[in-house]
Amino acid sequence: MATIRPSSDLRNRYNEISEFCNKYNEPVFITKNGTGDLVVLSNAEYERLCGLAELHVKLDEGLEDVKSKRVRNAEDVFADIERKLNLD
Repeated sequence: MATIRPSSDLRNRYNEISEFCNKYNEPVFITKNGTGDLVVLSNAEYERLCGLAELHVKLDEGLEDVKSKRVRNAEDVFADIERKLNLD
């Protein structure tokens, strides 16, 4: 269930909102004049969501490479890495 609070709660109940976001890793939706205005997240949850978004971008890029046949087999890739690091 979404937590929805009026904008005045940011001023009057900041610590309560902060504690909720950090404890439950859930967003708090802030309204202004009865209309959605902001979403407040803990820093940890924000970082987690950004990481997921970045992961999805990378996965999409990889899938596009596979579709376009821009791939190499793992043995060749690791052999190149070992050669560059002088491990061979």
